[in-house]
Amino acid sequence: MPLATLLCLVVAISDGDTLTARCGTPGAYRQVKVRVAAIDAPESRQAFGQKSRQNLARLCFRQRATLQAVDRDSYGRTVANVRCAGTDVATAQVRAGLAWVYTPYAASHPHLAPLQQQARGGGAGLWSQRRPLAPWDYRHRHGR
Repeated sequence: MPLATLLCLVVAISDGDTLTARCGTPGAYRQVKVRVAAIDAPESRQAFGQKSRQNLARLCFRQRATLQAVDRDSYGRTVANVRCAGTDVATAQVRAGLAWVYTPYAASHPHLAPLQQQARGGGAGLWSQRRPLAPWDYRHRHGR
């Protein structure tokens, strides 16, 4: 079953894997809080958290985005495959070493794991740290 694709304008960036988009037609816009599918970016206070957010802003802020919703998360956000100005956001963030592949969704995004290996091997972004801490471990230690 093909997923519905929304054409939107990105109006805010929360962090390296979450954005707010204005979708719909003029006069009938709705704001959608979107979590990028298949990646988990460092938290804001974590190393590379701000760089990850800045990169997502560079890719998407005030850009047209296509959202392909795949799920809803526990915070009520739409989990979606996101393309900004034609660029797949998950691919760009992982390739730059600014997000981890999020395992629960990795199977439907098999191209991401090799990109993460390349970023890691090349010491890109968060992989330049000696012992990078996965965001899910960081949240577990520090709470939300």
